[in-house]
Amino acid sequence: MAKKTATDTTFPTFEMPKFEMPKFEMPKFEMPKFDMPKFDMPKMDVPEAFRDAAEKSLATAKEAYEKSKLMAEEASDVVEDTYASASKGSMEIVAKAMDNAKASTDASFEFGKSVIGAKSVAELVELNTSFVRAQFDAFLASSKEFSELVTKVSNDTAAPMKAASEKAMSQFKKSA
Repeated sequence: MAKKTATDTTFPTFEMPKFEMPKFEMPKFEMPKFDMPKFDMPKMDVPEAFRDAAEKSLATAKEAYEKSKLMAEEASDVVEDTYASASKGSMEIVAKAMDNAKASTDASFEFGKSVIGAKSVAELVELNTSFVRAQFDAFLASSKEFSELVTKVSNDTAAPMKAASEKAMSQFKKSA
């Protein structure tokens, strides 16, 4: 038999007693049975004037519903067109910004390569001067392009709203 140390611990095994759970069954209840009372509406004649007023009111309500439904559909179309224009325009702006960032990064790496190969301080100063001038010219050109692009996107985005408002104003003038 092996010698026992202070770190050896053995625990006696323990078995859980086995028992069976009682079965539970829901009590069966029946819903009470009853008949609904029948209410007969009294028969009466509706005056002709009242019937005519009700029919006119119903026709007016249907007409107003159709007009409001049409206006809601048109407004929904305008919002969808505006959103589509704005989404497309923002993608154009992002693409332009990414192109400008890539061009600027490429120019910076090229400048870094040329600085490493400079043989004198005078050459380094000339490289720096030409790089700064080129970057400034590129900045001016991209600023002009961004300005034109943002103006175009703004006009394209506002076009559906402008058309809808002009249509509404012309309809208002016709009805007035």
